[in-house]
Amino acid sequence: MVQSPLNITLASPEDTARRAVSLGSDLVPGDTVLLHGPVGAGKTHFARQLIQSLLVVPEDVPSPTFTLVQVYETTAGPLWHSDLYRIGSVFEIEELGLLEAFDAAICLVEWPDRLAELAPQDALNLTLEQGETENARRLTAEWTADRWRPTIEKWVQP
Repeated sequence: MVQSPLNITLASPEDTARRAVSLGSDLVPGDTVLLHGPVGAGKTHFARQLIQSLLVVPEDVPSPTFTLVQVYETTAGPLWHSDLYRIGSVFEIEELGLLEAFDAAICLVEWPDRLAELAPQDALNLTLEQGETENARRLTAEWTADRWRPTIEKWVQP
């Protein structure tokens, strides 16, 4: 049985993409994935691959750095991809409608530290960091809600 935290080495961008697609296949509305890590760690790459794997019709998946939120209709239901890097206060988050989306959509949130006390307590936290080589990444998954356990156990199967 997997335990939180779980550490995974991602050898390449393709390996990162495979993990993202695998996780995406189990997400349902009400699931929130918080993507932590410094600039260039692979958060947007991970989110983009996950989103593209769920789209009915392929489309470009831009970083929501300037739009703050991009909403997609996917095979699993509505998906909100947000980048909170430019957010200055929790009041701005409330104005985006993100709090309602946590209950009604799949949410991928980059820079979740900006959520402060508004972060869903049952979210899956993924931290991406530079790995041993230029293209490698270290991924740490942390969760407290038991509902994530089956998803994570399936996710780590070879």
